[in-house]
Amino acid sequence: MIYRENGQFKTSYRADQAIFPITQDRVAIALLLFVALVVVPLAAHEYLFSAILIPFLILSLAALGLNILVGYCGQISLGAGAFMAVGAYAAYNFQARIEGLPLLISLLMGGLSATAVGVLFGIPSLRIKGLYLAVATLAAQFFVDWAALRLKWVTNDSASGSVSVAGLKVLGIPIESPVAKYLFCLLVVMVFALLAKNLVRGHIGREWMAMRDMDVAAAVIGIRPVYAKLSAFAVSSFIIGVAGALWGFVHLGSWEPAAFNIDRSFQLLFMVIIGGLGSIMGAFFGAAFIVVLPILLDSLPYWFGIPIDTALASHLTYMIFGALIVFFLIVEPHGLARLWSIGKEKLRLWPFPH
Repeated sequence: MIYRENGQFKTSYRADQAIFPITQDRVAIALLLFVALVVVPLAAHEYLFSAILIPFLILSLAALGLNILVGYCGQISLGAGAFMAVGAYAAYNFQARIEGLPLLISLLMGGLSATAVGVLFGIPSLRIKGLYLAVATLAAQFFVDWAALRLKWVTNDSASGSVSVAGLKVLGIPIESPVAKYLFCLLVVMVFALLAKNLVRGHIGREWMAMRDMDVAAAVIGIRPVYAKLSAFAVSSFIIGVAGALWGFVHLGSWEPAAFNIDRSFQLLFMVIIGGLGSIMGAFFGAAFIVVLPILLDSLPYWFGIPIDTALASHLTYMIFGALIVFFLIVEPHGLARLWSIGKEKLRLWPFPH
């Protein structure tokens, strides 16, 4: 009963096209933001920030960028880890070589660098699609891995190949404590999620979805495939590049090319598929599933006092995790976001669902 929308009338196009047209949704989002911005920083401990919340936020941002390309435009990509690496190393070079450059500018420049690389490797999408495009974007992964290992100027002539950052500040505020890192990541994710939501609701998003559904029909009605596909690669790579810079600067602090290997690309793709293709909310559901579930599965034997070998526990975690992924894909191929939408629809129609 509390989710019914009886009596909520829209009297303007602006009200009808709002992101959250139902009052209950607006209240729920406001409470969620209050908890995230006020309650969590006051109540959570350091391990929760470092192991769960900060990785969840950054990977949600990366999955959000990949979902724009894969979910909204229908262009399969296996190079998300490479674009994260480009964003991280480019931001590091800007920060290291330009003295006094603000952190936010470095992060955005890292995203722009990832945009350039993403558009370059997105050019084959104008001629190929499907599995062939996936292989073409996979080439970006191997090329970036090679460049980070072999080109010394990428790592600022580091002998070991690893780089590190310290003394992060935003507008004179130090970003050193776990709470400060969490709040900084949360604000960045909130801004990009709002921008992405408005982008996919506009004419650009409709062009992407038309190309996803049937590119020939989209071209017939006047949509330019070159512009639609390359703009999707550009926006997606920019967001993923900023996420990669956050992953290196805020979460890791010190990293090497292995931090952005092909496993990261597959992890992000799993987040998009499990969370829900073509859904902004799906990026957050998928990231929560990938980040939180392995930690829970790894901790369950200790919580229940079951004596189990560490290596066996690790293998069982991977087995159960993989089985759950397959189960969710069979039960709901459209992801967890679709289950969320179905639940909301039934609440709106209760007690007469159909």
